[in-house]
Amino acid sequence: MDFVKAFAIDIDGTLTENGGGIIHLPALASLRYLEDIGCKVIYVTGRSSIEAYILSVFGGTTKVAVGENGGAITIGPQQHITFADKEKCIKGYEILKKSIDGVKMKPVFNRITEVVLCRTFDIDDGQRVLEENDLELYLNDSKYAYHINEKGIDKSVGLKEALNILGVDPAHTVAIGDSETDIPMFDMCGYSIALNHAEERVKSRAKYVVNGREGEGAIEAIDFIMFTFFAGPHKK
Repeated sequence: MDFVKAFAIDIDGTLTENGGGIIHLPALASLRYLEDIGCKVIYVTGRSSIEAYILSVFGGTTKVAVGENGGAITIGPQQHITFADKEKCIKGYEILKKSIDGVKMKPVFNRITEVVLCRTFDIDDGQRVLEENDLELYLNDSKYAYHINEKGIDKSVGLKEALNILGVDPAHTVAIGDSETDIPMFDMCGYSIALNHAEERVKSRAKYVVNGREGEGAIEAIDFIMFTFFAGPHKK
């Protein structure tokens, strides 16, 4: 990786603090600095692309956001690009609800390509039910919720299109995240960093692992990239 032009940043557990979905403001300031030096900052999240887009507007970062674990991109208040069919996910939800106790939707911002569930049942049992019913769906655990997604949809799908819109090569992109849902974008990008609280499988797929957790870990990841590729720490 010769140089960095973009950062793909997970939100929950990466940019947030204390597990409560609250944005770690010093980490957001670091992302603003990246924009100031000419890098694109793209949120890639299991949350809705609309939530991520709103964060980009108020946070002052690039106005292209990937949500729903790669199933949707928002590029404007009413401009969305989708890669999956929510109706298929709703069918999967109805079957799961009939087959397993405790399956219920999580109250979230409206989704346009997926269904979001509370983490109230065994995900392996859920996946087995989907497969037994020959549904081309899978369950994703973002640690924030379970997500019913179409097979073939992951964060790399939406991120690839977002980078194409921005004219940035994945080889010049740094991915930063903390969960299994981030592995596809780790594999696609030129460089990848996992936060210290990530599971071992996630860490093993990243090129580098920081010592910090949550928002502090995001700052450490950005500082590492500044030292490694820009020959110095970022300055606020």
